[in-house]
Amino acid sequence: MVRTRRTGGRVERMDRKTTGTDDMYDKEVPGPSAAPLPPFAYSAADEEKRQGVRRMKATATGLLVLVALIYVLATWAERSGVGGWPAYVAAAAEAGMVGALADWFAVTALFKRPMGLPIPHTAIIPTKKDQLGTTLGSFVGENFLSEDVVRTRLRAIGIGSRVGAWLAEPDHADRVTEELSTALRGALTVLRDSDVQAVVGEAITRRADAAEIAPGIGKALENVVADGAHDRAVDLICVRAYEWLVRHVDAVMEAIEGGAPGWTPRFVDRKVGDRVYKELLRFISEMRDEPDHPARGAIDRFLTDFASDLQSDADTRARVERLKSEILGRGEVQDVIASAWASVRTMIISAAEDEQSELRLRVRASLISLGTRLATEERLQGKLEGWLEGAAVYVVTTYRNEITSLISDTVAGWDAEHTSKKIEAHIGRDLQFIRINGTVVGALAGLLIYTVSHAVGG
Repeated sequence: MVRTRRTGGRVERMDRKTTGTDDMYDKEVPGPSAAPLPPFAYSAADEEKRQGVRRMKATATGLLVLVALIYVLATWAERSGVGGWPAYVAAAAEAGMVGALADWFAVTALFKRPMGLPIPHTAIIPTKKDQLGTTLGSFVGENFLSEDVVRTRLRAIGIGSRVGAWLAEPDHADRVTEELSTALRGALTVLRDSDVQAVVGEAITRRADAAEIAPGIGKALENVVADGAHDRAVDLICVRAYEWLVRHVDAVMEAIEGGAPGWTPRFVDRKVGDRVYKELLRFISEMRDEPDHPARGAIDRFLTDFASDLQSDADTRARVERLKSEILGRGEVQDVIASAWASVRTMIISAAEDEQSELRLRVRASLISLGTRLATEERLQGKLEGWLEGAAVYVVTTYRNEITSLISDTVAGWDAEHTSKKIEAHIGRDLQFIRINGTVVGALAGLLIYTVSHAVGG
């Protein structure tokens, strides 16, 4: 249990150890820099309630005066020779006065010293305010913030089925989706693009540097070749190459003739170039049209060997890592990585704002589905309730002292006079009924006692 006590500009904190001894140590808290506790204001509503307390006080006091007057009259009648009933009325009135005065003292002693006299154990609320706050904090901690109480209460509520039934309603799912979209937009608006870009770029670069990519690429390439998935790429390359050769025949001929020796006749160069061009077209067309073409087999063997080298050859793997580092180190690549956040952010905000976007529709459908499952599946309900119970128990067991000290510290910061007035305004009316009841019960008890004693004494 943690208790604090204010003495001037210093806060004394007392921790009660498990051994039962109190170790006290002082902690200096600078007055100007310490955040002041919120004032315990006495409001207009409190004053209105206090007027009601005054009316009840007047009623209780009026009843005391009435009983006193009845006692005087009954006593006068008895002494004047009237027999019988005056003695009984006087006994009842006398006991009623005693009960009224005793209860007046008890009620008054809660808030102030009766008639200003320094009687011990009076003005309890003003003088024991800090102790009451500490006791209240301890009471809350022991009876409301215990693990058993929290678990029992949460299990009795049945949060899982209630949340599920609520979420299963389309209108409620729409509301949650809207709130989530608003929160997402707000979070993305608050985040600074430069900070996020720096974090994303650094995270991607660090992760890429830490992971060797060659074995993974090799394994993927090996699977691609084994499944024949690369054949379409080879087909596309062959088709594109053939089309390019057909469209750029003059350029191809110029390139071939330009590479011929200067001493050969031009018609020979043209004849050779035409022959080379036709053979090249034939080779590409055959490779395009024949799945079992030798060139395709050569490509398969090359890719298979390269995939094996990527996984097992140290020199190949080192070259890939150097290439990776060079690519990641280029400014253009870093700019692309950083700018990716802007595109993602714009896309997410746009999807969050559009009620018919795929993102919101999927979120809504997922919430409804989750709600339906929670409402019907006990296993899922148990999981959710177990998570909530664990979280709640962790909070109350870890921060119990902080929560209870909040109560005691707050009460300690209240002004004693205002606290007393405010509490009296709220419960004083009921306390005045104690005075009225004391008067009535005292009178009845006095009448009964007098009757019994008179009957026995005969």
